[in-house]
Amino acid sequence: EPCRLRSGERPEPTPPRGAAVMLSGRVKSGGKMVRNAAWRRGLLCVLVLCLGFASPPCKARIYTNHWAVRIAGGPEVVDRIAEKYGYRNMGQIGDLKDHYHFFHSRTIKRSTLSSRGRHSFISMEPKVKWIQQQVVKRRIKRDYKPNNIFFNDAKWSSMWYIHCNDDVHNCQSDMNIMGAWKRGYTGKDVVVTILDDGIERNHPDLLQNYDSHASFDVNGNDMDPMPRYDASNENKHGTRCAGEVAAAANNSHCIVGIAYNARIGGVRMLDGDVTDMVEAKSLSLHPQHIDIYSASWGPDDDGKTVDGPASLARQAFENGIRMGRKGRGSIFVWASGNGGRSRDHCSCDGYTNSIYTISISSTAESGRKPWYLEECSSTLTTTYSSGENYDRKIITTDLRHRCTDSHTGTSASAPMAAAIIALALEANPLLTWRDVQHIIVKTSRAGHLNAPDWKTNAAGYNVSHLYGFGLMDAEAMVKEAERWKQVPAQHVCVESADRQIRTIRPEHVVRSVYKATGCTDNSNHHVIYLEHVVVRITITHPRRGDLSINLTSPSGTKSQLLANRLFDHSMEGFKNWEFMTTHCWGEKAAGDWILEIHDSPSQLRSQKVPGKLKEWSLVLYGTSVHPYSSLRSDKPRSTDLMAPTDEEFTEEYNGDPIGRTGLILTCVSPGPCDSECNENGCEGPGPHHCINCLHYFLKFKNNTRMCVSECPSGFFRDDRKRCKKCSSLCETCVGSRSDQCTTCRAGFHLNEGSNTCVANCADSFYLDHGTVRWRQCICPYCLPGCTVCQDAKRCQRCRSGYTQLYLQDGVCVLECHRGFPQGGVCQPCGPKCASCQGNASHCLSCESQYFLLDHSCRSHCPEGYYATATDSECLRCPPDCKECNHDGLCQGEKTAGRHRGEREGGERWRE
Repeated sequence: EPCRLRSGERPEPTPPRGAAVMLSGRVKSGGKMVRNAAWRRGLLCVLVLCLGFASPPCKARIYTNHWAVRIAGGPEVVDRIAEKYGYRNMGQIGDLKDHYHFFHSRTIKRSTLSSRGRHSFISMEPKVKWIQQQVVKRRIKRDYKPNNIFFNDAKWSSMWYIHCNDDVHNCQSDMNIMGAWKRGYTGKDVVVTILDDGIERNHPDLLQNYDSHASFDVNGNDMDPMPRYDASNENKHGTRCAGEVAAAANNSHCIVGIAYNARIGGVRMLDGDVTDMVEAKSLSLHPQHIDIYSASWGPDDDGKTVDGPASLARQAFENGIRMGRKGRGSIFVWASGNGGRSRDHCSCDGYTNSIYTISISSTAESGRKPWYLEECSSTLTTTYSSGENYDRKIITTDLRHRCTDSHTGTSASAPMAAAIIALALEANPLLTWRDVQHIIVKTSRAGHLNAPDWKTNAAGYNVSHLYGFGLMDAEAMVKEAERWKQVPAQHVCVESADRQIRTIRPEHVVRSVYKATGCTDNSNHHVIYLEHVVVRITITHPRRGDLSINLTSPSGTKSQLLANRLFDHSMEGFKNWEFMTTHCWGEKAAGDWILEIHDSPSQLRSQKVPGKLKEWSLVLYGTSVHPYSSLRSDKPRSTDLMAPTDEEFTEEYNGDPIGRTGLILTCVSPGPCDSECNENGCEGPGPHHCINCLHYFLKFKNNTRMCVSECPSGFFRDDRKRCKKCSSLCETCVGSRSDQCTTCRAGFHLNEGSNTCVANCADSFYLDHGTVRWRQCICPYCLPGCTVCQDAKRCQRCRSGYTQLYLQDGVCVLECHRGFPQGGVCQPCGPKCASCQGNASHCLSCESQYFLLDHSCRSHCPEGYYATATDSECLRCPPDCKECNHDGLCQGEKTAGRHRGEREGGERWRE
């Protein structure tokens, strides 16, 4: 009976405050040893409870801070009793008369012991007939989950990168996509958009999941992302990427998308001049609707270009991260580049080199490095793609409703990663953009990926310049997402720049050491645990491609920021270029950072113009506490021994060491700080006694404050860890202004364009009752040019003031493709007309089997006319000819010397 005192035995009195508890069962206080056997057993039992190592016989129920109460007398009596004892009345329990749900915020959320304290005296109230503290019950869904998954799609059996974990297909390493499916995750309610050359929205594999609100034609400035067709099918890229993500399952066509229940959209933006504005429009399309943006493009992979996002695109990235997905941050997935054959290095690509993007590398089925692969320290993770000619490629959708088994390059890897992330977002829609990156780092694995530079950093992560943290694991990601606790707020520490000018000589190494503090003197910027590390650098050099740059962290992890580039003959050097590495993820920030610049001439150069390192600085991104709650330090600072945390007590701290069982609950003394206090300690046991807060704090009118893990409804967290009040109509927000809402209070709707809360949707917006992801209706944009619409696909009235803008098939168009304009609407033509002008009977072309004559459609051409083979028009035969063929050649009477249907020179007659 390990957790009960034997009959007749009682523990010794509570040890004095300050006494040290020893596992031997001896309590030493002032030189006096207490050796009572009963005391030792009682104390050991308490320690077992405190430390969570209870053996099966003492496994307890899990008590919550919710109660069921039966009280007679009506709502006013119930509210009065609840308030008297510190409860909050959450309302009647369903339809059960006189039964109410009480909540006690000062009681531990989950405990193995039932709660005691002043609030427990509620049972003595005459009106209280019955009360029960609620316990957690384990319940299992009884839905059937088949072990084997089969689809009737034509190419399903050939999708080798999904079939790894079945008994038929053999492969060396698995992305565990089917494992995520078996857990019930298929991308439902997640929206992914492909930024590319358009997508074929009516493709049989894309039509079911197509999302018009996640689509736009930036090149053509309309809502239709259909690609431009030509003989070479040049604009197939976006359609291929889209199929990988969300091709419909079990429709007997082509393939199955990895997130086959996700919504898929496309932005046509590469089939024209790509400008900063084009990129910004694409990256910022409907950030409250779109979850994931997938891009398989970038600057030239020619081994000599250094380029990245300009000011508007950078702002779009930053706004998406800060405001997108209701403040949780848009997810930007980027292909790392195909410049391997040109010895390109993806650190010279400012898109894949950004902390805001998830840079995706590729591996062949065999785990070998593909010939096109670029190596760099900003790559986060890897998925499958093509390799050598004999390696299998990616199967996906193709233009003209077809399929292809020849999708290749990192272009194929990025949408595959976007789809896996969609599965994780379905498992936990509350993940932030940084949560997603943390989960990828934690779950990716080296597996069979062949790279010469695999290393383990000081935080225990395997990482490579070829593959980042390894191959993505879909099942591991959704499992991690299910139980994920949001990482602490991101801190940004900009260390002082080193402006000492150093000469870079051929065949020499410039070495600079910077002692970083992690901004310890500023709590709002203090970084202890690293995520991304950016080196901002300015170098002049006569031949940029001869340079290679390495950065070594205080823990000894070396990142190659730049490798030699054979084709880069530029004399421009680098001007405030930012190199980024993820290889120090989880390491400590403070200490000596070593920058090394190698100059390795690939050809003879003049010695008169040496290179120079003009300045460099570190930008450290990370957290001031450990990002994973299980490893955060919550121990009290007033003792050398680890004390139990708040969750190990059955109630709020009140100085009473005796619990319900009569066992001593105070394992050490004094008691611990609240778990919301940071390492600076506390002046008492509660969250309002903290010297400084671990996460955030609420400030009250009496100038007191309380530490909280999350700001409550109606508040937002600022960069000084304060919970500040949202605008009055906001339920959640990212700032105090009325246009910074992310969700709204009951009775109001979020206006997507302005991020304001409104009682009624304004012109050009519609009320979307189907948006239940955030448990409220929103006001999304109507289609462009539309002032009144029923939903995202059906406009009812076009906006006035637009030149020649007409409503046709629920869309506002510049000209009527069918029918004729009247009153701002494209009216239908007559029954035989295919197109018309001015009125329904003034035909411009006819339906099949009819012929056009004098703007009317006839079943046949009259005498003296012939029907053209191509235009279905009735044209007049040559003069004096009653009948002629479809080429206009007379088949009756002829004039002297030639056909009547010919002019001099052999021209055909055509009026």
